[in-house]
Amino acid sequence: MAKIALGDRDEAARPDCVRAVFAELICTFLFVFAGVGSAMAMEQMSVPAKSPAGLTVVALAHAFAVFAMISAGFNISGGHLNPAVTLGLAVGGHITLIRSLLYWIAQLLASVLACFLLNFLTGGLATPVHTLSSGMTYFQGVIMEIVLTFSLLFTVYATAVDPKKGSVGITAPLCVGLVVGANILAGGPFSGASMNPARSFGPALVTGIWKDHWVYWVGPLVGGGLAGFLYENIFIYETHTPLPDVEF
Repeated sequence: MAKIALGDRDEAARPDCVRAVFAELICTFLFVFAGVGSAMAMEQMSVPAKSPAGLTVVALAHAFAVFAMISAGFNISGGHLNPAVTLGLAVGGHITLIRSLLYWIAQLLASVLACFLLNFLTGGLATPVHTLSSGMTYFQGVIMEIVLTFSLLFTVYATAVDPKKGSVGITAPLCVGLVVGANILAGGPFSGASMNPARSFGPALVTGIWKDHWVYWVGPLVGGGLAGFLYENIFIYETHTPLPDVEF
């Protein structure tokens, strides 16, 4: 069963929570700036982001940025960078719902700020938006995002959360970055391989293009939540330690 930790009403005012939310804002901002910026840079150089060369560069940029920003934020906020990651960890009781909500706000705000800044710095260059490729149905797009995000959260749990991870834990940021890059190479030409509602939200808000946008909420949140639930209950169920002083 899910181990949801509600938290208490005073949590948002605690110094550690404030620092963690601020870290999520900064790290997510820098991740989105690099990720979206890499796609914009490819277009500026007349290399379509979905061409082999463009896709490879964008995948590498996202992988590097995820690796760096998880490493930077890991000891402060956990370096989530992604509402789907936050939900997946909340399902396992590793973060309270109150803090999760604050993380979501910070992640979405960071994405919007990063995209607005990119738009300004590039002189209004078009911001690429996640949309489904021609011929891909909504059902196919949702399933694609579920699978991609499931693999992301499965990796997060296996390398960063599982108490039996041992020395593998030191490779967690790298492993997560690598799976993000691999998933973009695999799913980028089809669904865009978002795996991250915040990553999709910023460009959509800045451009006003909301076509297919709901797919990038439903798919990642279902995939992330499902991975968290299954890993927590199948692989580390008996070793789970609930968060202290919280309501369940």
